[in-house]
Amino acid sequence: MERVDAQDRVLGVVGRWEAVREGWLHRVAVVVCRDRQGRFLVHRRAEHLSRFPGHFELGVGGAAGVGESYKEAAARELSEELGTLTSVCFRFKFLNRGGLSPHWLGVCDAVLPEIGAPDPGEVAWHGWLAEPELQQALQQWTFTPDSQEIFDRYFAYRADPAPS
Repeated sequence: MERVDAQDRVLGVVGRWEAVREGWLHRVAVVVCRDRQGRFLVHRRAEHLSRFPGHFELGVGGAAGVGESYKEAAARELSEELGTLTSVCFRFKFLNRGGLSPHWLGVCDAVLPEIGAPDPGEVAWHGWLAEPELQQALQQWTFTPDSQEIFDRYFAYRADPAPS
């Protein structure tokens, strides 16, 4: 993965665990997925995962590879985790201090006509929630640390799509 600075400029290539251990900034991409009815995809992480096992997530994603854009990383992760090939749209990025270590989080979105075959090694459960149901779930279920911030920023962006 690429280590980046506070302006998201590449400083060099490092290992993921080294970046996390040292608290170095790096890039992560997520996709907020919706269906044709406007419901949001929520999934629960597999119990054996080292990071946030069994937690719910709003975004499907992971670390960007060397030379990979946020959009490319988000599309790859969507394919790997949900078995779904579809185009994603980059929406915004922000410096995320939630989770294991600080990172730039590129948020994309996509409308999914269907879900392929979720990887059981990554996804234990998935379902579609209407916006009010998602707001309630964020208060009641155990989500990953950045899910609420992704939700808040995503809706702020949709309300006013000025550059962030």
